[in-house]
Amino acid sequence: MAGTNLLTLLDDITALLDDIATMSKVATKKTAGVLGDDLALNAQQVTGVSADRELPVVWAVAKGSFLNKTMLVPAALLISVWLPWLITPLLMIGGLFLCFEGAEKLVEKAFPAAKSNDHNEAADIDLVEYEKQKIKGAIRTDFILNMKS
Repeated sequence: MAGTNLLTLLDDITALLDDIATMSKVATKKTAGVLGDDLALNAQQVTGVSADRELPVVWAVAKGSFLNKTMLVPAALLISVWLPWLITPLLMIGGLFLCFEGAEKLVEKAFPAAKSNDHNEAADIDLVEYEKQKIKGAIRTDFILNMKS
């Protein structure tokens, strides 16, 4: 009789551990989207920045990304509890914004003459302002990507 109770207890423990492993796997999949976009975003933002300014730019984007997450995670939880119907329209708005940014990049590639005028204006801007614009754009894109994750 004691052997049966011990085997039942061990079976319950293995079932519990299996459930924990499954939940950990699901949680990892869900958080990978939120964290994975930051890797590409930070690498993209140091292009065109001098080597001695790369780490400060990445640090500024990381701080902005952390601030985005401290606002978005609680907001997403509250929206999913009280306004679940709002999730789909917010995702659609974020997707439309990303489509707009992508189309803008394609137009810049297709019409380099328009870009050359922008480049001349960018030459007049100092490097600090250029970095601030890149950081601001990275944080905005991170915000949208976090909303979609």
